[in-house]
Amino acid sequence: MDQARSTISKIFNGEPHSYTRFNLTQNMEGDNSHVELKLSSDMDEEVEGNGVGDHLNHNSNRKPHVAQKFGCTLKNLCFLAAATFLIFIIGYLIGYLVHRGKDSSPICAASVLPAESKVVAHETGAAPLMDWDDVKMLLAKKLTAAKLDSVLSEFSKDHHRAGSSGDELLANMVLKRFKENGMSTWTDEHFVKVHDPPTSGFNRVVFKNGLEERPSGFLSYSATRTVTGAVLFAYYGRENDFRMLRNQNINLSGRVMLVRTGKISFAEKVANAAKMNASAVLIYQDPTDYSVGENAQLYGHVHLGSGDPYTPGFPSFNHTQFAPVESSGLPKIVAQTITSDFAAKILRQLGGHSLPDGWEGFNRLGNESDTVTVEVNNVLTEKKINNVFGVIKGFVDADRYVVIGAQRDAWGPGFAASTVGTSILVELARSISDMKNNDGFKPRRSIVFASWSAGEYGSIGATEWLEGYLSSLSMKAFSYINLDGVVTGRNGFKVAASSLMYSLIESTLKEVKSSDGKSLSDQYVKQSWESDVSEPLRMDSAAYPFLAFSGIPSMSFRFTAGNSDYQYLGTMLDTRDKLNAGTSSTVPQLAEMAGRFAGHIVLRLVHDHLLRLDLKKYDEVIRGHVRQINGKVKNVLRMQPQLLPKSLTVKWLMSASGSYSRASRDLEAYINNSDMEDVEMCRLINDRIMAVERNLLSPYVSPRETPYRHILVGSGSHTLKALSNHLEALGTSNPEADANLFHSQFALATWTIQGCSNSLAGDIWSLDNEI
Repeated sequence: MDQARSTISKIFNGEPHSYTRFNLTQNMEGDNSHVELKLSSDMDEEVEGNGVGDHLNHNSNRKPHVAQKFGCTLKNLCFLAAATFLIFIIGYLIGYLVHRGKDSSPICAASVLPAESKVVAHETGAAPLMDWDDVKMLLAKKLTAAKLDSVLSEFSKDHHRAGSSGDELLANMVLKRFKENGMSTWTDEHFVKVHDPPTSGFNRVVFKNGLEERPSGFLSYSATRTVTGAVLFAYYGRENDFRMLRNQNINLSGRVMLVRTGKISFAEKVANAAKMNASAVLIYQDPTDYSVGENAQLYGHVHLGSGDPYTPGFPSFNHTQFAPVESSGLPKIVAQTITSDFAAKILRQLGGHSLPDGWEGFNRLGNESDTVTVEVNNVLTEKKINNVFGVIKGFVDADRYVVIGAQRDAWGPGFAASTVGTSILVELARSISDMKNNDGFKPRRSIVFASWSAGEYGSIGATEWLEGYLSSLSMKAFSYINLDGVVTGRNGFKVAASSLMYSLIESTLKEVKSSDGKSLSDQYVKQSWESDVSEPLRMDSAAYPFLAFSGIPSMSFRFTAGNSDYQYLGTMLDTRDKLNAGTSSTVPQLAEMAGRFAGHIVLRLVHDHLLRLDLKKYDEVIRGHVRQINGKVKNVLRMQPQLLPKSLTVKWLMSASGSYSRASRDLEAYINNSDMEDVEMCRLINDRIMAVERNLLSPYVSPRETPYRHILVGSGSHTLKALSNHLEALGTSNPEADANLFHSQFALATWTIQGCSNSLAGDIWSLDNEI
């Protein structure tokens, strides 16, 4: 036996005398563990050539290898046979014992195996090993109307204005819920400046005959002073409303504009009036639009923008010190809300011109003798606000994330404005955490849940966070879902979103079903979802700065009362009772549907290999703008060619549009020919998709002076819509038109589109250089 063991030892431990693809080589210290991969294509080259393989080239006249080693004696052959038989017997005994152990104790067998011996599911890159249909069923099981009803009651508060103790209490409640779900949590603190009503004294409005009102409602960021001017009724205060007044040769300069709520935001009404050189704006709710009561007080803000207007373009952290500066969106004129009762008393006494065709209301617009005095004494105060966050981390691309958020504050009870959205946010966080912790759901990417403060003052919490972490977010956040005001009725459904999200929204409308089995598409889409459900993203939505300022594809949606806005927003009457009355007491059920709609979109974005963002839709949008601009340029050149430089041509803009079209098609073909099980491949493709929205932000304008830099949905002279409007002004010889400015912005917009196309094309050697 000793001789057999010695022989076996020589067989297994002796130095090799021939090479295969892998060769064990000894190092200088005797370590035989190093594996060297041979790169030669066959063994003959290794043993017949010179150099490394020469010492293995044995003389053909020598004995065969085994005979050399052991000789051909009968004694040696017997020992070899005995050793082989012994190895076979030992192997058989080991196999028998292992098999017997499995049969006798199957429950404990796995526990005796070394950790590295346990079978692990092969991870191919598809982290969510769960089928999408199973994911949908799990969410429907976790997120229920009964659970939402309980949370709605818990989070309902009468007083939680931004920076107040009520706001802080709700923040702690949200934070506690996130921690209970096992989520990583953090907070984001800011010190922001806002206008609040005067702590001593009052605001007031006095009509010509001594009729006076001292409203408790107010408009934050109004100019603070006292002005007197003649009243002029301007309907909803839209640009075309003021255009109709100007077309009647009515003097608009110095007038106090009386406008209805609705159609556009308070800030846009005031900005439009300021363009007409008005001195003040009074805003009221007309009974034909809203039936909230003749003495209901209105609250809002008139900053034409979002975030803290005293730190435009940068965050309001306490440790940052910037030179005093103000947002260009702050109004220079006075603005104040009044009750519908007081507005009616003024309207009945107006003289002057008759109402234009199509306007509803009293008979007259007002003349120069219908004077009113507006006194605004709001005070500028600094408030500490806290945003609260929780994250469910992904299993593959944890550093890529979708953000879903809701504002937490309100002027008063704010049940529809903030309580419903916050409750859905908390319940979605619980449901998805439970799916991950207990049901095996593995999101590929991370989900960030955000509770914002100071939303009523112009999405301050959300915008300040964006400004504070813009460089990180623009590379890693691939979408934002807004939950503010998601339930304001039951008869309609509206969605406002980036065009990149259109196909995902359309499929989700078909997937999400109510208790009666009808999908949202069946209930609310008659012809096409874009014509029946889609609407433009409003500037006063928290989703707007994500899209237009940060270049992150964003979405906002809501169940509505029909074609009109929810009448209690911005009042102290936004309570659960009022919302119940407007929805036939189906708030928990509608909240469940809203939560499932948002949840489906979030889960789809973190479930699939590739981000479900549709690049082809922007191709349609860009081409539509280019066709419109081309037609208007031709019209100006035909009617007044001297207004445009001779060198101006739409050729390069059309070429840039074509570059985007080709890049999007090429990427689609590349995806079809790629291995979607390859994690790194998917990540590279997703990064190219994520860059599209960000690259549509104009790099040629200042984020401080012009924060909404997106050329398709932003605001400013750099946008394609502004270029089209500028051409109209040139065609009508409008004195505000500037051909040189148009030419410059036209060229910069062209190169913004071309830059986006180049980024989408991928590597520098893949770029389209036709332009």
